[in-house]
Amino acid sequence: MIRLLLTDDHVIVRDGIKTLLKNEEDIQVIAEASNGQEALNVLKSQPIDVVLMDINMPKLNGIQATQAILDLYPSTIMLILSMHDDREYVSSAIESGARGYVLKSASAEEMFNAIKAVSGGGIYYSSAIAEQLSKKSGNSADSLTEREQAILDMLARGLNNKQSAATLGISSRTVETHRRNIKKKLGLSSTPALIRYAIDSGLGKGIE
Repeated sequence: MIRLLLTDDHVIVRDGIKTLLKNEEDIQVIAEASNGQEALNVLKSQPIDVVLMDINMPKLNGIQATQAILDLYPSTIMLILSMHDDREYVSSAIESGARGYVLKSASAEEMFNAIKAVSGGGIYYSSAIAEQLSKKSGNSADSLTEREQAILDMLARGLNNKQSAATLGISSRTVETHRRNIKKKLGLSSTPALIRYAIDSGLGKGIE
């Protein structure tokens, strides 16, 4: 059973999502929050597997909350839920450590798939987001060093800078430097594009 924390500042949105999920046997909404600070408070009191997190909220927005939650509870899986499909929002969400990005216009089936994918260790984007991220560079990954290849693989598996750094025994700053170098070598301008490149290249495990 996937224990879900639903975070959105609009009650009608939370009610709608609960209605979509109420008959899904593998997913249970066990708590709700109307802003990022409330979500943090919930996590202090009970175990949560996946946080479905809106971006635009008062007190502590979804990006800030995602970063704060992963700093305190790194095993928690963050899935962004938003009406915004522009690259700036998506890039910020991925940089914060989110494992996926689902649009509020998504169907019930897509919502189920997204929650199950990230819970199983994968990464999930709504189709409109995936189309934005699917623009590949014509450059080859052959020029990457062994360390850069390892970091690219971790990126495809959904590991953020802190997690990759812990795995490799290096600093988060060093991981970020490697990522910048990888983007430069591959001719990619953003982290979302780099993630999509890694996934499309067949790297990582458990990717949808």
